[in-house]
Amino acid sequence: MTEYLLGLDAGNTMVKAALFAPDGSTVAVASCNSATRQPAAHCVERCPGGLWQAAAGAIRDCIEKAGVTPGAIRAVGAAGHGNGLYLLDRAGAPLLGIQSMDSRAESLATEMAAQFGERIAAAAHTRPWPAMTPVLLAWLARETPEIVEDAGHALLCKDVVVQGLTGRIGSDMSDLAGCGLLALPGLDYDDDLLDLYGIGGLRRLLPERAESQEVVGRVTAAASAASGLAEGTPVVAGLFDVLASALGAGTARVGEASIVAGSWSINQTFARRLPAVPRALLATVLGRDVWVSCEASPTSAANLEWFVQNFIASEADAKGTTPYALCNKLAAAADPAAEEPPVFHPYLYAGPVPGARGGFNALGSWHSRADMVRALFEGVAFNHRAHFAVLDPERSITEATLSGGAAKSPLWAQIFADSLNMKIRIADCEETGARGAAMAAGIGAGLFSSYPEAASALAATRTELAPYPIATARLDTRYARWLAYLEALKAAWAQPPQADLLHFDAENRKLRKG
Repeated sequence: MTEYLLGLDAGNTMVKAALFAPDGSTVAVASCNSATRQPAAHCVERCPGGLWQAAAGAIRDCIEKAGVTPGAIRAVGAAGHGNGLYLLDRAGAPLLGIQSMDSRAESLATEMAAQFGERIAAAAHTRPWPAMTPVLLAWLARETPEIVEDAGHALLCKDVVVQGLTGRIGSDMSDLAGCGLLALPGLDYDDDLLDLYGIGGLRRLLPERAESQEVVGRVTAAASAASGLAEGTPVVAGLFDVLASALGAGTARVGEASIVAGSWSINQTFARRLPAVPRALLATVLGRDVWVSCEASPTSAANLEWFVQNFIASEADAKGTTPYALCNKLAAAADPAAEEPPVFHPYLYAGPVPGARGGFNALGSWHSRADMVRALFEGVAFNHRAHFAVLDPERSITEATLSGGAAKSPLWAQIFADSLNMKIRIADCEETGARGAAMAAGIGAGLFSSYPEAASALAATRTELAPYPIATARLDTRYARWLAYLEALKAAWAQPPQADLLHFDAENRKLRKG
């Protein structure tokens, strides 16, 4: 009988379940929305119980689509968005779920970074930010102590799914390291680090640790009834989703790099040891001896989604094509050797400094939409390059896997190869997060002895793109220009709030304040 591996990928808006054959090919995929609510400004929440229900529904639909017997599924692994905070009460029932898009703790994160940022970075190889798990926990302890008093367990996103499957309350090393709760490289809780966050008195809430590929439980009778999985199916601890996506794309070895160009710009390098001086946004771990440095920001292909919805969608519909196909056609029509192309900074959702905003610069009357789409493609790639300038300042990395929306466009993927001067390998699977989780499940089930072996067996490369020297030289010049505009714009972004600037009074035809 053929045996399969099931991977789950729980993001901020939905849960996907994907079933994989022994060669890594996708047998079936199903997804289920997980309702998000915004009870107040800056707050983005969902019920942990609803998250598990969405996972169970996705699993059930996936098994039905695949048409396989549940007993043929050898093991299950889950990945989920990093950071955020999912609280259970003392009896293990759902209490509160805060997602990684939440910004309620922005002022506390700024305060914490100013006071203890360097000490936190030295211990955990990360820095405080608003939706970081320990920052949210500290904020709740300060602002809503009654919730913290009722809480019995603090979990991460995929841990809620694992609990639903097995009843086990715990987490894994990759997620706990990625959210800054573990001191590195020891991968253990540290009282001094917890005190820097202001949560030293809340150690009772922190979950039991396990390695990602470790079998931590088996599908319970209740979970079997809800999901359709066979009772007793092994379940592993699971993975931080950015790491799972890298694995699913085929990146598992020291010296390799992974790029995910989706809603977020996620860039990761795999090394035998941590950098001597912390420099990346965060660090996580694959197993116990492969260290992954990650630079990320919400500055990637989501910018194209915005452009499509506002300027392309209706035209594409009228022409009977997809908006993304139309964007690719437009970008291909732009002159790649133009001497004065527009410049795009992909900061529609966030940027490198407070107040940063996205936009086009250097537009002339001779430029067309084609030039603008090409500039958007290049601007997103340049921002990934800026992240690699932090991760790999010596530019020693020569190849990387690419997944996410940009990987679906041959032109955009080539722009990545040329602008980064790297060989780019395109994954053969769109559900790389779920496949990475399935790889961990395969190791836990004894099908593979290591992550590199699992990656070799399950993650094939669809396409390899080499950089073109002439295009790389041209894009080096454009990147320098992109950086120059970025530095100039930082001064404008730092200006006083808009209310204090001059406005044009149309009725009286003059400038006024406020």
